[in-house]
Amino acid sequence: MTLKLEWTNEQEALPISDGLIEKLEQLLKLAGEQEDINYGEVALSFVDDEAILALNKEYRGIDRPTDVLSFSMLETTPDEIEIVFGDEDEEDDEDGEAADDDDQEDADGDEEDEDDDYPEPLGDIVISIPRAIAQAEEYGHSVEREIGFLFVHGFLHLLGYDHEDEATERHMFAQQEKVLLKAGLTR
Repeated sequence: MTLKLEWTNEQEALPISDGLIEKLEQLLKLAGEQEDINYGEVALSFVDDEAILALNKEYRGIDRPTDVLSFSMLETTPDEIEIVFGDEDEEDDEDGEAADDDDQEDADGDEEDEDDDYPEPLGDIVISIPRAIAQAEEYGHSVEREIGFLFVHGFLHLLGYDHEDEATERHMFAQQEKVLLKAGLTR
């Protein structure tokens, strides 16, 4: 099982190229290796300032656009109901025999890995492309580097990283920079 990136584009400020998606997939793999996360799915949405403002206002109570938001599926509260995907007991097939998931084949005759079809959702990352473009100009680096930075930043938030104080901020940003350097996204 591997880390999987699912993405949507809901903005028009920047065409999303195959090269950018390949770079984000590389960053996901590198960040996952660094954090010992080997499987799961990250949903990424590219949006405009209006969309991220609405989300920021609704979920954080902040009435202004931001560059990136993360919504972790890994965080739980005591009141949450545990959601279980699938049944722990094997189901019988039509002949009354237990089905062996490892031997199931798809219509093409290829073996299926059911876990790859339904990877554990790690969470959602939402990036404002207009914010990313403006910040890239402000910091003097490429838009690809800024989007990569925001993506890794969002991914680390999904895993529980935060930057509430100076020490946690230093640690989180150091982890981000390691991943970005490995991917060749320097300032």
